[in-house]
Amino acid sequence: MRILIGDDHALFREGLNRLLEQIFSDADYVQAATYQDVMAQCSGSEPPDLILTDLQMPGWPGFDGIRQIKALLPKTALVVVSASESGADARQAIEHGAGGFIPKSSSVQIMVSALRLVLAGGVYVPHALMNASGTSGLTSVPRDHAVVAEPASGVSLTQRQRDVLGCLREGKSNKQIAYELGLSEGTVKIHVTAIFKSLGVKNRTQAVISASRYAMR
Repeated sequence: MRILIGDDHALFREGLNRLLEQIFSDADYVQAATYQDVMAQCSGSEPPDLILTDLQMPGWPGFDGIRQIKALLPKTALVVVSASESGADARQAIEHGAGGFIPKSSSVQIMVSALRLVLAGGVYVPHALMNASGTSGLTSVPRDHAVVAEPASGVSLTQRQRDVLGCLREGKSNKQIAYELGLSEGTVKIHVTAIFKSLGVKNRTQAVISASRYAMR
């Protein structure tokens, strides 16, 4: 695995690099201090499998920078590691394609759990930011004051998730669901992810089939 750490503070990059080496000892690490450096690494012959990046580096074009990176590397996991603890920032990051949002104030345990979750295909948002950022639809369990998206042991959906699932049954796209329910497409994606995890499925077809087998509580 190749991991890219993007931050304009060398001390933070080095510290995070050394921390991750203890967890992912077989990984290769590269660092970037500007948005241009990040893009250069993403455009190279050996693109990263995981990107951890701040959003305040020189040249960073706001949240659109996340979208640009994901357009270039759609299969690469990208996690924002930010000094911000704003729910709005967390929501924007997820809506633009990030797989997680980790405040720099987080503990080592939380960061490691969050990264493992994202690499497994989940979405991470801290518990304190979930309600504020409009991402409370995620199926989650608490871990040391963090909330992570994981498969639920039972089938339990919120009313909004039921609404989204109903639209999935009708074969509607995320754009159509967003329009019909008055949501952003990013929020719809978060709800769809939560539905998949609650039902233990990987795609829309499986979700519709699985949902027909359960009585939702």
